Amino acid sequence: MFVSTLPYRLEIGSDWSFDELVQHVREKCLLVLEHSHYPLQHILGDNRINQSNVSFLEIIFDFITVSEDMGHLCLHDTNLARVLLEQSAEVAKFDFSLTFVYNPLSDNNRLSCHLVCSYDLFEKSTILKVAQRFEYLFGELFQTQSSNTPMIDMSSSINKLSFILPEEAEEMELVVFHRLENIADE
Repeated sequence: MFVSTLPYRLEIGSDWSFDELVQHVREKCLLVLEHSHYPLQHILGDNRINQSNVSFLEIIFDFITVSEDMGHLCLHDTNLARVLLEQSAEVAKFDFSLTFVYNPLSDNNRLSCHLVCSYDLFEKSTILKVAQRFEYLFGELFQTQSSNTPMIDMSSSINKLSFILPEEAEEMELVVFHRLENIADE
């Protein structure tokens, strides 16, 4: 199968806010798209890299935005039909694939994520843990109070976000900070 792939390399500052991170990724994506006409094989060849030794090519992140005119797609005189993502059979084309789908036209106005991994490389428990971590991280980022205001300040540093699940934090606290009842704090 042929997939048009563009390699991205991002350096992320831990002191950046989430808004700054999103803006940096956006700018980098737009810069990389300027070179989308140049085949990946040539990019790798120019850098004297063998494609079979490049592990990052097996990881893909997609962001799909659904628009109003998605009902009538045509590509080189071929009409394309829309298939609901929930109904499509997912096959791991890459070792690790994370796809974000945002449909601003839907009633629930949600960002959905689809994680597809190769069972040859990842155990089911590992994939479930990765999915739980992403869900928890997105919960931290997008959770709102009853007044519909964000619980986290998007201008605060991203190093304040955590991939550690609450049950893991509780377990670490019990192990590391286990106190004996007969010892008082100084």
